[in-house]
Amino acid sequence: MPTRLPSLLAPSRPSRPSRPSRDDAAGPVAGTVRPSRGAPGWATALTLALVCFVTYTALSVRLHQRMLTTGYDLGIFEQAVRSYAHGHLPVAELKGPGFPLLGDHFSPVLALLAPLYRVWPTPVTLLVAQAALFAVAVIPLARWAEEVRGRRAALVVGLGYGAFWGVAQAVGFDFHEVCFAVPLLAFSLTAVGRGRARTAALWALPLLLVKEDLGLTVAVVGLLIARTGDHDHRRTGGALFLAGVLGSFLEILVVIPALNPGGTFAYTSSVPGAGSATPDVGELLLHYTVGMVTPDTKALTVLALLSVTGFLAVRSPLLWAAVPTLLWRFASDNQAYWGTGYHYSAVLMPVLFAAFVDALTRPGPVRYALAASAAVTVLLLPQFPLWQLTQPATWHTDPRLATARRLMDRIPDGATVAASNRLVPQLTNRTLVSVFGLGDSRPDPEWIIDDSAQPQGWPISPDDDRSLLSEARNNGRYRTVADQDGYVLLQRRP
Repeated sequence: MPTRLPSLLAPSRPSRPSRPSRDDAAGPVAGTVRPSRGAPGWATALTLALVCFVTYTALSVRLHQRMLTTGYDLGIFEQAVRSYAHGHLPVAELKGPGFPLLGDHFSPVLALLAPLYRVWPTPVTLLVAQAALFAVAVIPLARWAEEVRGRRAALVVGLGYGAFWGVAQAVGFDFHEVCFAVPLLAFSLTAVGRGRARTAALWALPLLLVKEDLGLTVAVVGLLIARTGDHDHRRTGGALFLAGVLGSFLEILVVIPALNPGGTFAYTSSVPGAGSATPDVGELLLHYTVGMVTPDTKALTVLALLSVTGFLAVRSPLLWAAVPTLLWRFASDNQAYWGTGYHYSAVLMPVLFAAFVDALTRPGPVRYALAASAAVTVLLLPQFPLWQLTQPATWHTDPRLATARRLMDRIPDGATVAASNRLVPQLTNRTLVSVFGLGDSRPDPEWIIDDSAQPQGWPISPDDDRSLLSEARNNGRYRTVADQDGYVLLQRRP
């Protein structure tokens, strides 16, 4: 059985375009390109990956050292990995006492971090692993770009991916399971673009273990493989399509509800019509047409994504792999999903840049596209988290943090604790900790530690935070152990 797709994306061109000359790399394609010899791009790609890894690690670890990471979400994932490391299915105290995390999102891939966490039981292990996974995705993208358009293209693509806001936002906001999806998609879509069907399918299949919605992305990769028209490749693509669709539906409709204490998939309620027995047809029609591009935040997100490719990515069918993620985000009534914040666009980055490289293999304004990509990367960089590494405040440590650490050291290992959201990840490796003020948390924990001077404002307002803390101090159930620099430590009375 052949392992290549000779006309997977562009039937009129060879399946493996070569690295062009220096002149060709800066200008438009003039005809077909002969196959290259060797494997270009390793030195450039590995160097770019190393730079990205060091940058991502520096930012995320420094944020954690400054106590700017949070229980939602770094703490939740550390509790899950901690469970795996001790031979148990993942439990997240932060979601509720004994809450089975596979009943929230289906992400068994987190178990891969258990051996590392067993050796280094700290949230920094998760942050460094995430930095490595994001950085690894640079390698297939930069190698492919150098193969088809030379080193200049590899640098633009590699640095564009590495510094673009989708990855930067994810690195700047805790840890998330989607970091596993990013390199998988980069390798899979690069294989699709190079015409390697079986390789593409093998890289795509593990996405089913990363998160329940990614099965639909797997299905799209299957369609991209099947579109060649070759019988063997249609069969491979069709099988991958079915595996993706069935995988997502089984995880969402069967596996997660079976493990969820409430017997449901909790996020259905945020999608209009999905959780209603008698939906309003007119409202649903309006929501799933006009509502998919309004309000303006949704359209601006799409523009922000495509801008880094000079809009050249729209010429590649690989861009279809972004559609499932954008659809569920824009269909949801949760406004946090619509914009450029948090980690929600991380899985779109390898799709976007794989489509960009694929578009670079076609006749067109290559010089313009590379210049536009570089310009957008530079212009947007100061607006997103990686720019923090250039700011003096990032390298300054607030003296209050020493007080916080000293007080947290007084909490014994294995104790039940309620802590301010930003203090939670400092305790997840050795206590049963939940977020102070969050509903469904363990009642009457043995210890409470709260940052009353600078409350984050989530899950309750600063005023409510201080009121709840005052109630705990005055109801007779807790005694004040310490009150220093705005941090209050309470211990439950025997």
